[in-house]
Amino acid sequence: MSDLVIPAPPVPTVPTSTGERFPVRRVFCVGRNYAAHAREMGHDPDREPPFFFTKPADAIVVDGADTPYPTMTGQLEHEVELVAAIGIGGADIPVESALDHVWGYAVGLDLTRRDLQAEAKRLGRPWDLAKGFDASAPIGVLVPAATVDPTRGSIALDVDGASRQHGDLADQIWSVAEVIATLSRFVALAPGDVVMTGTPDGVGAIDRGAVLHGTIDGVGTVSTRIV
Repeated sequence: MSDLVIPAPPVPTVPTSTGERFPVRRVFCVGRNYAAHAREMGHDPDREPPFFFTKPADAIVVDGADTPYPTMTGQLEHEVELVAAIGIGGADIPVESALDHVWGYAVGLDLTRRDLQAEAKRLGRPWDLAKGFDASAPIGVLVPAATVDPTRGSIALDVDGASRQHGDLADQIWSVAEVIATLSRFVALAPGDVVMTGTPDGVGAIDRGAVLHGTIDGVGTVSTRIV
């Protein structure tokens, strides 16, 4: 007989190119990690260290499933990102060995209720409900880290076949290794943690019915339809 008062919730998982599933423990996101995006959001990228926010693990959308348009917003926006999945945990990880902790990489979307975020900023409140809502993190297939160079490669997003975002991983202000090392000073990373590493400029609003298709050279794709 179980000693749980309710059934344990299922563990969210992401598909991998090896045919297995990657269990997700936590989802961390780094903000404004591309200079042009920082500028389009009204910030100076030369004066800001990396900062982080989170999404619930069960916010992920996988296997190309549809993504429901969230409630309580009239301004849902897209942000395409490189996702790093942690396979080996650690705290105070040196930059030089940070990439050794990555199991694999995928293409992801950080969906944002931008109007809620703007209001939270105006009032000095947390962003939680602007970033960490249901189905706010579509993620594609994870590929093993050994097959990916996370320091360079085209990153792009099309909406309904029209180009919206385009940049290069080399444009990141903080490299993936630096992001992981910095984050590990705030929290002890563990296997199953997922890190979304920021988006290039070109973020914008999407409506119900929009089809999003994100790509990163050497990594793969992510696709979803907003319903």
